[in-house]
Amino acid sequence: MANAKPARKATHLPTGVEHEHVSAAASESANRLHSLAIHMLRQLRREDDVSGLSAPRLSALSVIVFAGPINLTALAAAEQVRAPTMSRLVRALEAEGLVRRKGDALDGRVAYFRATPKGTRLLHAGRDRRVAALARAVDTLPVVERRALQKALGVLEVLVSSLARRQRKR
Repeated sequence: MANAKPARKATHLPTGVEHEHVSAAASESANRLHSLAIHMLRQLRREDDVSGLSAPRLSALSVIVFAGPINLTALAAAEQVRAPTMSRLVRALEAEGLVRRKGDALDGRVAYFRATPKGTRLLHAGRDRRVAALARAVDTLPVVERRALQKALGVLEVLVSSLARRQRKR
């Protein structure tokens, strides 16, 4: 890429983590991809400032929009937080009119959360802003690099599917 800083290269596999044997090339690629993904998402997350919601609230809202209706336990598991933390996040989303709680007809202790139309619009508007910012950046690349990116996207989709399959096997 033109004018891009070279990504930091992996010199070794992560320490303290049990893993299968992988080649040095695979380790370097994984390290670079991990770093690039984090940096890209951090840059794009700036587009979310307009929403007025914190990153954890937006993340919880995203799960509710795409996986809802969902109960608190499943939502906390999806977000990898404890139930009391998720309870606070959901209360804040409810107070802003972004999600609605509905009790379970069979078990009064369980509640399900569903995004309101306002919550769904807010989430989709944020995604649209992030995608537009990324599209503007992609558009600055020379044609040959845009073509290379298109090819790489197919490889990344295969990689993501592979990771998902490995997670399901655990």
